[in-house]
Amino acid sequence: MGASVFLITPPFTQLNTPYPATAYLKGFLNTKGITSFQSDLGIEVTLALFSKQGLQELFNLVNSQAAAHSENIARIIALQDDYIETIDDVILFLQGKNPTLAHRICKRDFLPEASRFAQLEDLDWAFGSMGNQDKAKHLATMYLEDLSDLIMECVDEHFGFSRYAEKLARSANSFDELYAALQREYTFIDRILIDLLSRHMEAVQPKLVAISVPFPGNLYTSLRCGQWIKAHYPGVKIAMGGGFANTELRSLTDTRVFEFYDFIALDDGEAPLENLVAHIEGRKELNELKRTFTMVDEQVTYVNDKSCTDYKQSQVGTPDYSDFLLDSYISAIEVVNPMHRMWSDGRWNKLTMAHGCYWGKCTFCDISLDYIRLYEPIAAQLLCDRMEEIIAQTGQNGFHFVDEAAPPALMRALALEILKRKLNVSWWTNVRFEKSFTRDLCLLLKASGCIAVSGGLEVASDRLLELIQKGITVAQVAQVNRNFTDAGIMVHAYLMYGFPTQTAQETIDSLEMVRQMFKTGILQSAFWHQFTMTAHSPVGQDPAKYHVRKETEAMGAFANNDIVHVDETGAEHELFAYGLKKSLLNYMHGICLDDPLQKWFDFKTPKTRIAPDYIEKALLEDQYATPKPTSKIVWLGKTPEVQTITKTKKGNSWEVTSLTFQNRKERASISVNKEEGMWLADMLEKLSIRNQKTYTLKEVMDSYDAAGLEDFELFWDNKPVNSLYKFGLLKL
Repeated sequence: MGASVFLITPPFTQLNTPYPATAYLKGFLNTKGITSFQSDLGIEVTLALFSKQGLQELFNLVNSQAAAHSENIARIIALQDDYIETIDDVILFLQGKNPTLAHRICKRDFLPEASRFAQLEDLDWAFGSMGNQDKAKHLATMYLEDLSDLIMECVDEHFGFSRYAEKLARSANSFDELYAALQREYTFIDRILIDLLSRHMEAVQPKLVAISVPFPGNLYTSLRCGQWIKAHYPGVKIAMGGGFANTELRSLTDTRVFEFYDFIALDDGEAPLENLVAHIEGRKELNELKRTFTMVDEQVTYVNDKSCTDYKQSQVGTPDYSDFLLDSYISAIEVVNPMHRMWSDGRWNKLTMAHGCYWGKCTFCDISLDYIRLYEPIAAQLLCDRMEEIIAQTGQNGFHFVDEAAPPALMRALALEILKRKLNVSWWTNVRFEKSFTRDLCLLLKASGCIAVSGGLEVASDRLLELIQKGITVAQVAQVNRNFTDAGIMVHAYLMYGFPTQTAQETIDSLEMVRQMFKTGILQSAFWHQFTMTAHSPVGQDPAKYHVRKETEAMGAFANNDIVHVDETGAEHELFAYGLKKSLLNYMHGICLDDPLQKWFDFKTPKTRIAPDYIEKALLEDQYATPKPTSKIVWLGKTPEVQTITKTKKGNSWEVTSLTFQNRKERASISVNKEEGMWLADMLEKLSIRNQKTYTLKEVMDSYDAAGLEDFELFWDNKPVNSLYKFGLLKL
């Protein structure tokens, strides 16, 4: 097989789709003629573990222990033959290869059931409209969760499907606990991991192993990989990069980390990786490395050759998904929250519309770091080229754009390009709920295949949104959410509680805003997070400005990002956690939407000061803003059927033009004066998405005037033309 670079994603990230970091890097290395091989060890370990042989070995190990077990684990052990007999079929089903098994799973007598099944949410509510396949996926996921409980209690306390040993890595200011864990014998999971790694190393024989660590939950296994490679392939260099290093390891001083890796690179990986390959091959000196920690004279040293620039987004190539076991990923449905399902269900090709964040002001966000600070969009044509390449390579036409916040202007350009090329794709992304998302833009996005957006509403309070510098108001968010919802695009809101100085009153008022958004039907999914102060955010860099203080000024030798802080003026934020989450679960089910907010808390809370019709009123405010003369006018629909009809009234007769429009769902006709109708039919042809030229509202108006017709605004804003947005006449 042989490759210069072996790119690894260590266990565990997602089971339904590959984490994209190594695919991005492989695509870049292709442009440089550097051979590479990539492996997602997370899915490989999962498939080895959850197989007939894997479970046989697991139960053999459990049976050989003399330990006492909880009632739940004793039940799983008693049913071990049922698990071993069904596991291969369940995995095939979750891979989409055995769909008819859904009927048997849904009967609830095929899978062994332990404690996870006791907490099943209302399945008829969740899957009533979705059918057997989804219900069966949820039940099969509970079955795997039962097995994970067995693993955690009996053989590996750190096990978790998307997070492994995360407790050891989260805010590990000191490396001591992780280091101690790495001196112990291999766990059952470690042995599976190392067996797979050794086979890959034998086949690939790389010069450099590059390990991407996106989350704290990948750190322990990445260190285990480094440790084994150092012992068995001492000549091979090991580099670590990814989201964990970018946020947590910027002030690293602990030399023990370099017993596992030779290099740790920060931020965009393309230029650092290219320089590392050149250094290992003897073409570059150590001092020519870019944004890389390494050991020099027994000291952790940061090397950053300023003369080496980063690559533009147009130069990094198309992500390359080859080498991955693309048909082996597992679609699980762990929670029935509709947005969280999209994270774990279905295969999504990951792409980025723009590097960094075009807004870049939110005070809770790490806006001082390059991956957010440096904003650089990619041209819509190039994005579409990449999408077409990836579809050809993977056979999958679902895309998750993993932007910090996708820019509305670029989303518009991308949607138009997708429609021009007649690409059938489904896509979703993260946005800022800003007023650029008009009714017509949302309709365009829907037509191009956008199925969902997520965005930060954060604290639904105008005072705190200003303190966060979000640049939006609650009323504006409501209007934008209505536009997405009316277009048929699902909306998920990230909610935050515990922002510095947030009072109990503001927390309750924020919940009331959320309740009203669910009640009016403009929000379909949401999730509450507690505020975390991070070292690279404006709050972390100047706590006094936000009336909080750090618990300690001491710097750790290992990870330094999450900062424990004291908020003396705010509410006791932890108290609200359970009630906020429970209320939200009910609201998403459409339950208890008229109940008093006090119901969710077992302590006294203030009464809300928000008017009960606040959101309803906000939705009436903006109904239709007048489009600017520079707005683009686009026709997505088919060519209408045009007829001239003679009408008679009280002995007078005149001619009108009837235009009949058809779309996939319905047909409709409008009648207008003959000359205006002929002009409109001709204009729609020019405005068609099929044409290269796009027209502005002013150009349309000038054409109308040039045809000798009168009073454009009266014609254009009248009901017949105004109703055509349903058939694809959009003002963007």
